[in-house]
Parts: sequence; structure tokens; C-alpha cells
Amino acid sequence: MKKLPDVSEDEISARVARLRNEAEHSGYHLNPDMSVTRHLVRGLIANEKRYGYQACPCRRAAGKREDDLDIVCPCDYRDPDLAEYGSCYCALYVSDMIAEGRAEAAPIPERRPAASERSGFVRPQETDVPRKLAYPVLRCPVCGYICARNAPPEHCPICHATGERFRKFF
Repeated sequence: MKKLPDVSEDEISARVARLRNEAEHSGYHLNPDMSVTRHLVRGLIANEKRYGYQACPCRRAAGKREDDLDIVCPCDYRDPDLAEYGSCYCALYVSDMIAEGRAEAAPIPERRPAASERSGFVRPQETDVPRKLAYPVLRCPVCGYICARNAPPEHCPICHATGERFRKFF
């Protein structure tokens, strides 16, 4: 069995602080149970060292960035999971009620389609963009932020998903 990358407590503390700051500025909350949060962040950092991106620590990553873009934290399923269940799949992000201690995170079903269903997904092509628009309209798959520009922003200004995750909306 391959050894997991080492992750120091200082790395975890720094990443938790960064994620908490980003989350709170974007209207999200990290899990208030610090033992859970630190464990999940350890997994994110380990996956980042192993694959070069922070794949969800609770899902099996393919190890190919283009195959795992939907599960790079924050994943594409975070907001629907928060709306329906009060937490994301791994419970790193939680609702106001859970953050305030008025409810507890509970296991939720996997929303990610099976690998066989994901392999058929075709990303929109340049030719799908209407020719009358001055710029293509790009959409963040995590939070739904929309912008009109030639290239996606480096990071989504709302949820901080990386620009490579943006898709052409039209």
C-alpha cells in the first residue's frame, strides 16, 4: 500500500484558517467540529500533494485532474447538498443551522454520477457560443456565478473555485 503524503499540523492550521476566511466571506461555514474539519483538511492537503489538486477527501479520485474537476473542493455538488441536507458530502461545509449548533451533520447520499455516466459528458465547444455576443458567457459549476469574458477568472469571486472549472454557459 502506498504511503499517504505527510501533512503537518501547521499546514492544516494554515489551510483551515484560509478556508474559513474564504467561506465566511462567501456566505458559507466550515464544520464547527474542529476535529472533523482538521481531519477533512488533512485529506484535502494530502490529495493536493498526491494529485496536484485538492480532491474531496471522501471520494475516490481518479488521479487525473480533468476527470476529477467535479470533486475538486469546493465540489460541484456542495451547494445542492447544502440546500437539501445542510452539509456537503464530506461535511466540510455546513448550513447556518449546523454552524450555529441547532442541527447536526448527518450522512447524505452521493450526488456524483457514476463514472460510466460522467464519461459521456461533453463540455460545450466554442461553436456553441452564439456569434452575436461580444464575449462568451461562463458559469461557475460550484456556485452558479456567471460572467461574460474571453477567459474565466483565475478564481471564482464568490466561491473561490479555480478558473479551469468554469464552463461556457452560452
